[in-house]
Amino acid sequence: MIATEKLTKRFDDTVAVDSVDTVMKDGSVFGLIGSNGAGKSTFLRMLAGVLKPDSGTVRIDGEDIWENAALKERCFLVPDELSFFRNATPQSMANYYKLYYSKFDQARFEKLTSAFGLYTGKRISTFSKGMKRQTALILAVCSGADYIFCDEAFDGLDPVARQSIKSIFVNDMQERSMTPIIASHNLRELEDICDHVGLLHKGGILFSRDLDDMKLGIHKVHAAFNRQYNKEDFQTLEILRFEQRGSLITMTARGEAEDIMRAIQEKLPIFAEMLPLSLEEIFICETEVKGYDIKKLIF
Repeated sequence: MIATEKLTKRFDDTVAVDSVDTVMKDGSVFGLIGSNGAGKSTFLRMLAGVLKPDSGTVRIDGEDIWENAALKERCFLVPDELSFFRNATPQSMANYYKLYYSKFDQARFEKLTSAFGLYTGKRISTFSKGMKRQTALILAVCSGADYIFCDEAFDGLDPVARQSIKSIFVNDMQERSMTPIIASHNLRELEDICDHVGLLHKGGILFSRDLDDMKLGIHKVHAAFNRQYNKEDFQTLEILRFEQRGSLITMTARGEAEDIMRAIQEKLPIFAEMLPLSLEEIFICETEVKGYDIKKLIF
């Protein structure tokens, strides 16, 4: 388990990370959402022990990560801006990481690079952006690290490669309780993989919640009527969002699903159905309640 307490990092007069308290459970995917400049990269580098906090702590299983070589062997950072040695090949990078990661799995490395069509003897500098990202992520999962910190993990990957990497993450979580921490400015990238999501804004965590908990008590309804109804006609409901097109309405409301549908049925709809909520819609609801506009925070 990773726990931060009052974690803070400044660069001159800029506060990049501001007194962040959060907990990341083992065997789950923690998604860190935030716009460019929100502090995501700095936060991940402190989690991995690359940057020293100005104040506060990062503890992994109760131990401080800073200058802890044994603990750092259990962590692997995949930065947003990838960096490889000059003239390095995937295999030479694997040989390098073997010096620091005793659990590095060479057989798996060969299997995955072959599956992704990556020639291990070719210079990485000749690879496309997506191929470089694939190489970095394969090196990360083959290192045997318990915690993988990914900054914009899926940037540059095509849809097939993106889903393949997510499948590898899920497999490692099930097989060896690997814990990915994925930072992104794109909510849709994390839609189908995260268990817990935190929103980072101006260096601080606005909120951090389990995705299942966020979905509880918020429901989206699509309904059509023989006449037009306005938001005011559903005063018994706590409506978070309301859209109307003639006699067709789509609303997001907080409360029990049965109570929401009962209020809809009282208006004798032609049809009414519950729709699944996207992660973006949940975030819109949560941030609006706190007085923020998610589109201004992230997009």
